[in-house]
Amino acid sequence: MDVSWTATDLESRRLSTNEQSSDLAGLTDHFTALRSRGRGYLEVGLTGREYPRLTLGFQDDQAVIHLFSNAERSSLLVGDGTAAADAVVHVPIMDDLAVFSGDYVLSVDRAWALVRDFIRTGRPYELGEWRDL
Repeated sequence: MDVSWTATDLESRRLSTNEQSSDLAGLTDHFTALRSRGRGYLEVGLTGREYPRLTLGFQDDQAVIHLFSNAERSSLLVGDGTAAADAVVHVPIMDDLAVFSGDYVLSVDRAWALVRDFIRTGRPYELGEWRDL
């Protein structure tokens, strides 16, 4: 299945303004390269559909996933216990580091597995518990 995505550029380390369309392998290659650099940000959607859209921001082994259901509704995925609930975690969102409580932190491996599940099924609500923003 093809996926539409944009991500942190490997050279500039800024969010690319060019949306890509590729199979999962192309996105995986880019994610793996970002992972080797220790941090990054991805926006992922299904080709031909504007919504839903997931974002994955990560630094080291901590990640946060947002869901954009439509232009006016966004949610955060509840974390997997990787960080204590009262922890303060910084992950990139677009080009800036954003602060999140540990309640919303997942391991990068778990977060990436969930993004792949979303691409495969197109059903973000099956990924876990979401909290509206």
